Parts: sequence; structure tokens; C-alpha cells
Amino acid sequence: MAELTSSPAAHWRDNKLAKGIFAVSGIMLTLVTYGVLQEKIMRVPYGVDKEYFKHSLFLVFCNRITTSAVSAGALLASKKALDPVAPIYKYCLVSVSNILTTTCQYEALKYVSFPVQTLAKCAKMIPVMIWGTIIMQKRYQGHDYILAFLVTLGCSVFILYPAGADLSPYSRGRENTAWGALLMVGYLGFDGFTSTFQDKLFKGYDMEIHNQIFYTTLCSCVLSLTGLIVQGHLIPAVEFVYRHNDCFLDVALLSTVATLSQFFISYTIRTFGALTFATIMTTRQLVSIMLSCVWFSHPLSWEQWIGAVIVFGSLYAKSFLRKPPQKTSSELVPNGDSNNVK
Repeated sequence: MAELTSSPAAHWRDNKLAKGIFAVSGIMLTLVTYGVLQEKIMRVPYGVDKEYFKHSLFLVFCNRITTSAVSAGALLASKKALDPVAPIYKYCLVSVSNILTTTCQYEALKYVSFPVQTLAKCAKMIPVMIWGTIIMQKRYQGHDYILAFLVTLGCSVFILYPAGADLSPYSRGRENTAWGALLMVGYLGFDGFTSTFQDKLFKGYDMEIHNQIFYTTLCSCVLSLTGLIVQGHLIPAVEFVYRHNDCFLDVALLSTVATLSQFFISYTIRTFGALTFATIMTTRQLVSIMLSCVWFSHPLSWEQWIGAVIVFGSLYAKSFLRKPPQKTSSELVPNGDSNNVK
């Protein structure tokens, strides 16, 4: 009887298709909501005086302190040890790169529109492949590099030819786009390192998801708070949120969905690997772009439509043309391939 009762749970744990559905659904729901909120906070003015929120590091601090508190509660509730599994400096490496990733992401929204930023994130596979080769000693096939080139080409067209009506609230002109593109390059580089190094920690130390999230976000809290104090932005950010109650609600909701997304992201990387996580994000990017264009009335130029078709066409063609892996191949696990689904 006990065996029959426990079989559905055991089947769920062993079913990779069910795990994939769970991961994709969680990432889609949390990150699409996250994207809409971050664009609203950084690009839509608050109050009668039309003030813009400019303190992106404060958003990082709020997100990380919420995530740290929730992960600590999860560890205590599950009666698991709070002791670090890996050396603290390795958690700090993930933390620093994650802070730089998020800061570049928020700052870029001051200079490029959300659809531009979101499509550029599709190029995440490129730095993941580079860092995977350096850190994990992985090897990729020729068609992976062709895909990377096509995605880069499409993203470049999309970024360099924005619609004339889609202007930044902070500055105007081609140098605006160039600085935004530079911030996105920084975002992609740091983000690729973050997910790849997370993958390495999971495989090297067999650590729990909550353990890595707790120590990583705890380091991020300390670093982001220090940065706010040193720059003198902590008090102005708090005063801004105090003056605008709707901004406070937006930041609170942003921190909540950011916390949930961290758990789904860590679960996906631990279960399927960093490159598979980057592939899962592709559909989320498409949904986010369409939602942002409708919600915030972003026009797209015909060049941007061509760039979007190149990017998503390449990524989806890769998914349909991918051959099922051989069961005897010893490279399935180190390559993080998620297609070994029964």
C-alpha cells in the first residue's frame, strides 16, 4: 500500500518531461512579469512631477535581501544545515557577477527599449558557450557556432536600427544606442559567467539549490548595500520610494517575482545545465517582446522585424533539427543536454 502511495511522487521525480514543463512554466510566468515591472520602474515616470527612478542598485539590493530571507527560511523549514558547502569566495564570485549582470540590465533600460534589451538576451548562448569552454572544458559542434553567428547578426540588426519614435526618456541620439548596447554586452558577459559557474558549483559540490541561493544572495546584499552607501544613493532611493507609494508596490512585487525566478533558474540549471537554460529562455524573450510592444506601445522598424525573424528562426530551427542523443554517449551529462527525455 505504501509502495502504491509513493509511486506518483517517485514517477514525478524521475520524469524529465514533467521537470521540463515545471521549469519552463515557472520561468515564463516569473520572468515575463519581472520584465514588465522592471521596464515600468526604470522607464515610466512617477507622480505629478514625472520623476524617473534612477537607482538601479537599490533594486538589486531589494531583490537580493528578499531572496536571501526566503532561501534561509526554506533551509530552516527543511531542517537542512546552513553551513556553506563550497568555499565562501566561490559564492562571492557568483554574487559579484550576478550584481554586475543585474546592474547592467537595469542601466541599459535607460538607453534602449525593453524589446531591444530582451532580444539581445537571446545572444546569451554565445557567452555561455565561451565560459563553458573556459570553465567546464566543454566542446561544441560546428552548428552551435553557426547558430551563435546568426543570433549575433540578428541581435545586431535589431539593436542598431531602432524605430525613430522609440526614444529613451534619458537621452537621445545614436550614442544613446551605442552606450545601451555596451551595457548589454556587459550584461551578457557577466550573465554567461554566472550561470556557467553556478552549473560548475552544482556539479562539483553536489549542493542544494537553497544553499547556493542563500549564500550567493547574502553576499549580494552586503555588496549592493555597500555600493549604495559609498555612492550616496541609499537615502535618495528610500526617499523616492517613500514619496511614491505606487513605486514602493512595484519594487515589492519586483522583488517577489525576482525571488521566485531565482529558484526556478537554479532548479533549471541544476537539472538541465546552463546551455539548456539559455535555450529555454528563448521563448520567454519572444513573449516578453510582444507583451512589451503592446503594453508600452513600442514601435518596431522593418529592420528590427528582420532581426527578430533571424534570431528566433535560428533558435527554433536549432530545436527542430536537433538529433536525439545516443543513450550510450558519455558526453550527455557534461554537455547538459536536456533532450534525453523518455
